[in-house]
Amino acid sequence: MGLSTPQIIEKVLAHRSKATLADASLMPAAVMVLLYPKDGEYCVLLNKRSEQVEHHKGEISFPGGARDPEDQDFLATALREVEEEMGIHPAHVSLLGQLDDVATRSHFGVRVFTGTIPYPYPFRPSADEIAEVLEVPISLLQSPAALRQETRWVEGRGVSACTYAYNHHLIFGATAKILQQFLQLLEEGTQRYATKGMR
Repeated sequence: MGLSTPQIIEKVLAHRSKATLADASLMPAAVMVLLYPKDGEYCVLLNKRSEQVEHHKGEISFPGGARDPEDQDFLATALREVEEEMGIHPAHVSLLGQLDDVATRSHFGVRVFTGTIPYPYPFRPSADEIAEVLEVPISLLQSPAALRQETRWVEGRGVSACTYAYNHHLIFGATAKILQQFLQLLEEGTQRYATKGMR
């Protein structure tokens, strides 16, 4: 039996250096890419933000948010937000590693962690912050049919970026950038470790 998706990601992240942002003008934040097995394959946990939140209303995102002064470190931020937004207890998250930092168009510098949770899990999404919980199979995100190339005009020049379509949702911006990095690392790791079994 080959390695599972979380095992591949953990191995890949353990053997690479993450890129960090050193821009002091960015507001510090952290998110968590959570994986879990459902119906024989691994899913990524995303959510649609409500219209009541301060930033990125109605957009698809990972659980996460701005760092509070009381947070011990960025991992504490990510775990606190996972609990506040989705009702997932920090002790139930098994950390796999850290992806590259990402900057958002709203001027957040985001530390990106990835981990696993047991399944089934009794999610308790925040009524104030979360409009919809999305349990997205990784295999769907890996499908060429899910990938879109979008060009936007930013400060007078065209900037191309990947977006992902899932059901009637469009995943774009920093969330899509994080997903793209995650999927690329998973593909590299899968090829390197020649896995079999659940992916």
